[in-house]
Amino acid sequence: MQVAIALFPRLTALDAIGPYEVLQRIPDLDVVFTGEQRGEVRTENGFLGLTVDAAFDEVPAPDVVVVPGGVGTRELLGGGPYLDWLRAVHPRTRFTTSVCSGSLALAAAGLLDGLTATTHWSIYDFLRQYGAEPVQQRVVEHLDRRIITAAGVSSGIDMALRLAELLVDDVAARAAQVFIEYDPQPPFDAGHPSKVDAVVMERVGEYAKIRS
Repeated sequence: MQVAIALFPRLTALDAIGPYEVLQRIPDLDVVFTGEQRGEVRTENGFLGLTVDAAFDEVPAPDVVVVPGGVGTRELLGGGPYLDWLRAVHPRTRFTTSVCSGSLALAAAGLLDGLTATTHWSIYDFLRQYGAEPVQQRVVEHLDRRIITAAGVSSGIDMALRLAELLVDDVAARAAQVFIEYDPQPPFDAGHPSKVDAVVMERVGEYAKIRS
């Protein structure tokens, strides 16, 4: 089974690499980094480069699509090859998925119309403008529609483990989780704005301005 992780300039690295680390551990799955054209794309801060190994026209029928997020998603929403490819391949995928603001691309492609979906907490209203109904969950599944969306960054790993279960079995998912030693025990319970105070959120705002 082919898993296509669709890259674009100014993506969030872990949105792509988190699912990759899970799924590439499973021999039944062949993971490819695809994009508008072969070559390097830089992540949102420009410090890290990822390589598109196959252009969209070389990946016409993936079994699974993973759309990462990042500030670069905003450049995709007006239309073009990225959204055209999503619309073309989705009817034949087993699952079309997103991480973080990657759900904006799915929504802009018309794949989330009327569906609940998740994304990064900061863009719930933006996602709603594209026809989805945002909900505060780490992973949202619509298995009858073959759509799965994940919230910010680390939830992409959770989603990938669920994909491993759906595509192979729960043993494969557990084996991948052990392999990458995904045993999260964060030093702070601060994974959502509802869990922190105004001082922390002020710092979040400062960092967001620098990144954008």
